[in-house]
Amino acid sequence: MLLLAKILITIATLGYSAIPAKFDSDGTHLKNPSWDPHARFHVMWQVSSYVYLALLGLYLVWTAGDDKWPIWLGALFAVFAYGGFWTAVLTMKSFDGSIVSKVNPVPAFEIAGKKYDANLTLFAVFAAVLVVGMLCLWAA
Repeated sequence: MLLLAKILITIATLGYSAIPAKFDSDGTHLKNPSWDPHARFHVMWQVSSYVYLALLGLYLVWTAGDDKWPIWLGALFAVFAYGGFWTAVLTMKSFDGSIVSKVNPVPAFEIAGKKYDANLTLFAVFAAVLVVGMLCLWAA
């Protein structure tokens, strides 16, 4: 059960770090010419910070052995990252935000003829994986 927890927490960690680092480094975010240069600076800051936290989190998860405390810390980093995302989603009307760029939108997923927002879908799936990983950790 502990190994499964580590694997699931690792998947969730890659979801808040490697996935945004890959997709937010293109013309939709970091290199978006319609964005203010200061906004692009903040994207780079956020994405690189999440990558560094993820590296520390993965180190804690995979060097912990049977000690659960470091694994919980690695999981907690993911809780904070996903918590920040969902906070932004829930409060975006207060700062005139949008989950999808009007200039360079990320394509939606299409499953069985129905379209789903890529950000919401991916982050909901990764957050669910994190919850299951934490339940496995608790049960181990």
